[in-house]
Amino acid sequence: MSAHALVTGGAGFIGSHLCERLLKAGSRVTCVDNLITGSLANIEGLFGKDGFSFAKQDIANFIYVPGKIDEIYHLASPASPVDYQLYPIETLKVGSLGTRNVLGLAREKKARVLIASTSEVYGDPEEHPQKESYWGHVNPIGPRSMYDESKRFSEALVMAYHRKHGLLTRIVRIFNTYGPRMRANDGRAVPNFICQALAGEDITVYGDGTQTRSFCHVSDLVEGLVLAMERADSDPVNLGNDHENTLMEIAQKIKELTKSSSRIVHRPLPQDDPRVRRPDISRAKSLLGWAPRIGLEEGLRDTIEYFRRIGAKR
Repeated sequence: MSAHALVTGGAGFIGSHLCERLLKAGSRVTCVDNLITGSLANIEGLFGKDGFSFAKQDIANFIYVPGKIDEIYHLASPASPVDYQLYPIETLKVGSLGTRNVLGLAREKKARVLIASTSEVYGDPEEHPQKESYWGHVNPIGPRSMYDESKRFSEALVMAYHRKHGLLTRIVRIFNTYGPRMRANDGRAVPNFICQALAGEDITVYGDGTQTRSFCHVSDLVEGLVLAMERADSDPVNLGNDHENTLMEIAQKIKELTKSSSRIVHRPLPQDDPRVRRPDISRAKSLLGWAPRIGLEEGLRDTIEYFRRIGAKR
């Protein structure tokens, strides 16, 4: 009998790619999403496929999935600054009550559970690159705190269930990820730059553009999630690209690839926006045998083509 995987947030950007990947591997997949930031359009190609089912549920309130479950991937959460500013309380609830409900279900079903945490647990880091042993530099009441602290609490809750109940848990800290199915208006750098470039609008870079990010293509990230479920232990593991670029370099590369006439202009840097962000992925390499394979230019071309295809509507 094929394994049954539950994916919370499965209609979101990363979750939809994960559902697709698990189905192709032969798993039965139940996708749960409340569609606050997810979209049925992301999973429309999966409806009607053998082994796929969808349930609209707010997991901060309850989760109901009948029958045996072997694996739970907990990805549900607003994940962009635009989204968690718009839904601050929902973000905190899904990271606390939602995670509690996921862990309770995993305990009931005797399922292995993977929690999608984030590089945001490191805050504006004083260590660079960031290792899993780094405890972070986070403002607990700042404008990003609803997301940062929900994920930090989520990690603490996972470890409590692991230590108290012996639950088989995985914690994955996801760094900047990009690719098809990102929303044009989600406020993150790559879709912002691409949509502005395709529309011939000014490309807006916040700050002087020297702040860095490390961008991982979603297909690489999803492979890491699957490997983490199979091979990781209970300690956190970073997943992301360890090649670092400034945001100005990203903006210039997107302008070049789109052949855009847009100008690059600067806007004030938001409060608590990290100056640097790059994962140390030594642990992922040794424990999972994982490293990203898709280079930045290849990944950006793929993402640009996606936004061209959907019309890059903002």
